[in-house]
Amino acid sequence: MITTKDKTDTKRLPMMPIRDVVIFPFMMTPFVVGRESSVRALEEALLGDKKIFLATQHDASVDEPRPDEIYSVGTVANIVQSLKQPDGNIKVLVEGVERGKIISVSEEEGYFRAVVRTATYKIEQGSQLDALVGRVTNLFEQYVKLSQNLNYETMIAAIRVDDPGKLADTVGANLQLTIEEKQELLEIFDPIDRLTRVAELLDIEIEKLNVDRTIQGRVKRQMERAQKEYYLNEKIKAIQKELGRGEKSEYDELKKKIEAAGMTKDAYEKAMAELKRLEAMPPMSAESTVSRNYLDWLLAVPWKKRTKEIRDLRYARQVLENDHYGLQKIKERILEFLAVRRLVQNPRGSILCFVGPPGVGKTSLGMSIAKATGRKFVRLSLGGVRDEAEIRGHRRTYIGALPGQLIQMMKKAGTKNPIIMLDEIDKMSMDFRGDPSAALLEVLDPEQNYMFADHYLDVEYDLSQVFFIATANVLHTIPPALQDRMEVIRLSGYTELEKLEIAKRFLVAKQRRETGVSEEQVEFTDGGLQTLIQSYTREAGVRNLEREIGNICRKVARKVVEAQATSTDDAIPESVEPVIEEDAAPVEEPPKKGRKKAKKEEAPMVPIEKVVIAPPSISDLLGPAKFRDMDLDKQNEIGATTGLAWTEVGGSILTTEATVMEGRGKLTTTGKLGDVMQESAQAAMSYVRSRAQYLGLPKDFYRHLDIHVHVPEGAIPKDGPSAGITIATSICSALTAIPVRCDIAMTGEITVRGRVLPIGGLKEKLMAAHRHGIREIVLAKDNEKDLADVPENIAKDMNLHFVFSMDEVLKIALEREIVALPLAPTATASDLVARPAEDNRTH
Repeated sequence: MITTKDKTDTKRLPMMPIRDVVIFPFMMTPFVVGRESSVRALEEALLGDKKIFLATQHDASVDEPRPDEIYSVGTVANIVQSLKQPDGNIKVLVEGVERGKIISVSEEEGYFRAVVRTATYKIEQGSQLDALVGRVTNLFEQYVKLSQNLNYETMIAAIRVDDPGKLADTVGANLQLTIEEKQELLEIFDPIDRLTRVAELLDIEIEKLNVDRTIQGRVKRQMERAQKEYYLNEKIKAIQKELGRGEKSEYDELKKKIEAAGMTKDAYEKAMAELKRLEAMPPMSAESTVSRNYLDWLLAVPWKKRTKEIRDLRYARQVLENDHYGLQKIKERILEFLAVRRLVQNPRGSILCFVGPPGVGKTSLGMSIAKATGRKFVRLSLGGVRDEAEIRGHRRTYIGALPGQLIQMMKKAGTKNPIIMLDEIDKMSMDFRGDPSAALLEVLDPEQNYMFADHYLDVEYDLSQVFFIATANVLHTIPPALQDRMEVIRLSGYTELEKLEIAKRFLVAKQRRETGVSEEQVEFTDGGLQTLIQSYTREAGVRNLEREIGNICRKVARKVVEAQATSTDDAIPESVEPVIEEDAAPVEEPPKKGRKKAKKEEAPMVPIEKVVIAPPSISDLLGPAKFRDMDLDKQNEIGATTGLAWTEVGGSILTTEATVMEGRGKLTTTGKLGDVMQESAQAAMSYVRSRAQYLGLPKDFYRHLDIHVHVPEGAIPKDGPSAGITIATSICSALTAIPVRCDIAMTGEITVRGRVLPIGGLKEKLMAAHRHGIREIVLAKDNEKDLADVPENIAKDMNLHFVFSMDEVLKIALEREIVALPLAPTATASDLVARPAEDNRTH
């Protein structure tokens, strides 16, 4: 057998690196092109003669391989077909033509272009060549018969070729070889050498398949033995049935329950298979207990039972109005949801997330939604959950395994369409046991939760009809992917007017019932409730307000009981022995007639003076006020500016003070300020220095001065950019000795160029200003759109200044306009510090 190189040719073609596949000549291969460089090479080839050079890269994980990371031998291929997919990728079908070796590679316009040398060989026919071809053909026929992945007729037809090189490439392409072994075969240009290597590889692969067949035979014999044992167990059960031991009746009952449960096809097949396994097990074995518990859980979960939904919008509106005051946006969203349910036959389940401070009614709102829609309500607390198995359950291989909390909640609800409240979803964490928030991604995705997979049940369960409501205090601890799956509805704090109405409508009546006092015994005035709200609670919600009302009612209840006790002549016992009795008897037993008459006779004899809860009497009952608002300056001050702040319990005012002293240009900030607030002070100082001429200051004033900025209530941490213009105004006032108006407040972020940027929490800040009697506010112009969230009565009662720059702020906030002072360019620090004392007050 002699082969000689017939001729060589050099071609310059677009080159595409491919991964996890080696393409041989005469081989039709489809694959998807997604990399930008590969797409450009493909498009360049399509514009030409549709020829492209395909070479496998060394490491498939490298997205953009360099030329030295690509094998030097590849295949010149024709592009047979290409199809652009919606995601931007291109599906292409290529046919290998000939192998080639890279001479050089250049990068052109974002893709590789290679100079490739190809070669053709002339083969002299002979008996040795015929024997080698026959041997390869016979070995490949054996390989196809042993392999279960190749079609016999198709493969035999494919190797009926006269060209030895084509035979070697066809066989090599269909062998189960590694990428390295296929690349080694591709790099053999001589057809005879390549055919010889294919024969060697076939011998190795056939030997592997023979070993696999031997192992499969052993496994088959073991399975036949297991089937024999199963047959004998069945005979034993039949004998037990004839003896009347009744073992079969329990299994029949389980079978009936499975058939009546309405499971999905997959779950039904799984349950029946588990029932058959249970029948084959000894009743007292540990494995039978595991199987029985699994079947009990499958039967306990609701598969077809659902509650009939109430879709009457008038009833829903009435329920929501009766249970909650305010919260109009949320009520509108719930009514919209019910309207969609009436118009659409099978709508997707909704996923809402109520975000707001504690005590604003997030959890109770979920219960009201359940009441308005007629659905079952279950609550799952996620605070502190850090194990993924809490959501997905444990696999049955673990001892004591149980389904996840979601499946347990579905069992508790008993219907397919309950309302599940995921309470405190922002309090989840993660550790080595997994991330529960990642497991919730599937649960809270309407595109996936119809096939939720619990590890314990091991079957798909439909959660698409569940109305999920999550609650959180903050959003930044919730992963962005989880936030994206929920419709976030923010519940900001209640206004004082709203708190007053909630207390009058709900809280007072509730605490009267819980403490046993009547309207004739205690009365809350509007002024008394207002004092409780302002001086004894500091919150966005009403939880502490309810607690304080309950505290007052308990004190009144004590007065009532003590007054009744002093009206009787009963002696005080020296000691009382404990008496043990059952709880149910005194609760369910109707009161005796004698006792009822005695109460009626005693009531007129003990006149109880009504306790009126007014502002003066609250301090007697609850002690001195727990909170006080920061005292506002009653007159204009130099360097003192009133700002507005946002907290988790609502808005508040914050006075910022600045003073100047002799020094070397140092800026000091105190008051436990955070990093962002300190940076705002630096930005404010940079603005002042850049506007020194406008402020009537020497250009080098800062070289001789130290400036101290302080925010009172130093024990409380403060942070955020919204105090920027407040700090800048205080510094300008201190340097120019012009007082700041005490009847104005401001909030906004400042840039070093003096731009005023918008801030958040506008509603809470304006409510705080209104509560403190401030009616004139300076805000960023971009915050004007946020007035839609501010209560109408508060917005109308205020004079709001919307500004673009710090210069506008100073014109509004300072007592008089800034005028250039007659200071020499080389003014000393004492010239700036020792301003006239009379400028410190309003005239």
